[in-house]
Parts: sequence; structure tokens; C-alpha cells
Amino acid sequence: MSFSVWTAENYEALSRQAAERIMATLRLKPKMLLCAAGGSTPLKAYQLLATNRVVERHKFDQLRLLKLDEWGGLELEDPGSCETQMRTYLIDPLGVEMSRYIGFNSNPADPEVESARIRSRLAAEGPIDLCILGLGANGHIGMNEPAQNLQPAAHVARLTEQSLGHSMLSNAKKRPAYGLTLGMAEILASREILLLVSGANKRQPLERLLRREITTEFPASFLWLHSNWTLGCDVAALPAIAG
Repeated sequence: MSFSVWTAENYEALSRQAAERIMATLRLKPKMLLCAAGGSTPLKAYQLLATNRVVERHKFDQLRLLKLDEWGGLELEDPGSCETQMRTYLIDPLGVEMSRYIGFNSNPADPEVESARIRSRLAAEGPIDLCILGLGANGHIGMNEPAQNLQPAAHVARLTEQSLGHSMLSNAKKRPAYGLTLGMAEILASREILLLVSGANKRQPLERLLRREITTEFPASFLWLHSNWTLGCDVAALPAIAG
């Protein structure tokens, strides 16, 4: 099992390290399938990738992108949607053509059919080469929420009130009705996982993760079952037990 920890002085340094890791993988695997989480933590790293494209433009010509999850019931162009983030920070700046993009439709006629579509595409085009994740305050990964049972593949998720209070939704035009997310088995099938954690508000969930107690009530704990993952955190997020 390969597990490593980066401790960065601040968010900017954490983002630089994350962008460098993504670029290192891309240089080795030009057709890399990058699974990208939304939320605030990875955004600076995504911006730095766009800076890299200015000087290494050809390196991005075959990059494939997979959206980790989506707020169900929002329109794709809603300012609070994950799609809006993907287009703003990755798809457009990195020149990712739609043929190289896999993403949930945020407002499908049938969410179950949409989940099946994503399962099928990932099965055909995967596995994920590098999966970028954030750590939810309640331990969720993607929109895999704490529960008695976790779903292995892409599915419709019932969102907790805590997740519905996510800062991404502050500008959303309406409240999401559900979540659409990759399942835990699909995430854990990634060849490499990078979990990014930033800010004092993530200190408590990070402390729980570092206890290495695997439970469905804290989905991020399942990362301890993965053979090749890295935890990147800034000093503000680092709990006392890890200091």
C-alpha cells in the first residue's frame, strides 16, 4: 500500500503541489482520465493547470475529464452547478472537447437512467487515472453521504442538510433535489487518488480520517483501502494529533 502526506504552509502552496502532481501524471499519460471534484478546495490547482497549458499546450490535447458529481435538479448553466465550475475552471481553460468529457446531466428526465449512462461510460473508458477529491465536513466523498450502506457505482444520492449548506450553492437559483455521484467502488478503482484538505473548518473531519477507522458513517475512511493515495493538506487543516 502506498500512502503519503503533503503538508503545505498555506492554500496557495497546497494548490501548487496539487497542480504539479496532475501535470506529472499528464506528462506520463497523455490520455489521462482525470476525475475532478468541485468545491472551493481544488479550484486554485485547476487555475494553475490553465497556466501550465500556456507553456505546454500540446500536453492537454488528449486529456480526458470526468466530473465526480453534480447537484441534481439544477440546470447545467446554474451558477451553483458543478458543471459551471467544470466549464469555468477546467473544460474551457484546458480546451477539453466534449468527446473527451464525461459528466452527469444535472437535470435529467430520469436520474436513474442518467446514473446508468455514467456507469456505462466509465466502465468503457476507465479506470480513472487520477482522482482529485475533497473532504466533506461530514466525511462525504463526492456525494456519497454517511449511511448504513454505501453504493458502489454511479447513483442518485440523498443529500444531507449539511451538504445542502455547501458554499457552492450560495448562488444557486434553487435548492438541489438530490445528488448524482460516482460510487465508492468506482472511486476506489482509480489508479491514484489525491485528497485535498484546506482550512481550519476541515480540521475535525481530517482528525477523524487520520484515526484510520473504516466505517460507512464516514465514507472518506474507505480511502484507507486504496493502494495508492495521497493526502494533501495545509497547516490550517492539520489537527493537533498530526502536528
